Amino acid sequence: MSTATHPDPAPGSLAFIPLEANPELMTSLLHKLGLSQALQVHDVYSITEPELLAFVPRPALAALLVFPVSATYESARLAEDAGEPEYAGRGADEPVLWYRQTIRNACGLMGLLHAVANGPARGFVEQDTPLSRLIQTSIPLAPAERSALLEKTPELAAAHREAASRGDTAAPDAQDDVDLHYVCFVKTEDGTLWELDGRRKGPIARGQLAEDEDVLSEKALLWGPLKFLERGGGDMRFSCVALAGALD
Repeated sequence: MSTATHPDPAPGSLAFIPLEANPELMTSLLHKLGLSQALQVHDVYSITEPELLAFVPRPALAALLVFPVSATYESARLAEDAGEPEYAGRGADEPVLWYRQTIRNACGLMGLLHAVANGPARGFVEQDTPLSRLIQTSIPLAPAERSALLEKTPELAAAHREAASRGDTAAPDAQDDVDLHYVCFVKTEDGTLWELDGRRKGPIARGQLAEDEDVLSEKALLWGPLKFLERGGGDMRFSCVALAGALD
C-alpha cells in the first residue's frame, strides 16, 4: 500500500494518547528521556508578529507546528509526494535522522524526537539516557526498522503516557481519530531547513538559511509554517512551539 496515499498507521496499530502542545509537558517529557536542562520548549505566540516572536530565546533549534489535516493540505501533500521515492536513508552520513510514524496519534512524540535528534539540539542529549541510546541505535537502521524500534522502546511509551495524561484538557482515547497533526522544522549545521514529518515519504529540504537565521527567522517561517497556514482553508486550529535555551 502506498504511504503517499495512505500515510497513517493502519487500524489496529499500536496507539498512544495524543500529546497536547503544552510546552511544560513537552519539556518534562524530553528531560525525562535525557535532554539537557539547558533546553526547553517554549510557546510561540505568533509567527507573524515580531514583538511576540521576541519572547522566544534565540536561536530556536526546532519549531513544532500543530495544524489541521484539511482536504487542501492533503491535496498539496499528495501532489508533492507523488514524484518522490520512498526514503531509504540510513547511517551516519544521513543529513537528518528521520522516523516514519507507525504509532497512531504519536505525531507529537515524533515531532519532539525529530527536534532533538537533529541539528545542534542533538549535542544537548545527555549520554547513557533513553534518548541517546535510541538515537545511536536508530542511526544504522533503515526507516522500517527505526519505526519498529520506536514501537519496542518501553521508556518512550512510559514517558509519553505520563506526559499525555497530564495535559490541561481531557486526554482523548489512544484509538480516537484526531485531525490535528505535528510537523517539525529544524536547521542542520550546513544551513538547510528541513521539514520532518512521519506521515511524509521522507525528510524534505525546504531551502538554505544564512548563518544568522534560525527556524523562526522570516525566511524559515515563509518556507515552513506560513505555507501550512495558507492551506488551512479557514480552519485556524494552529499552534506552534519552539525548542530553545532554557529561561531558568
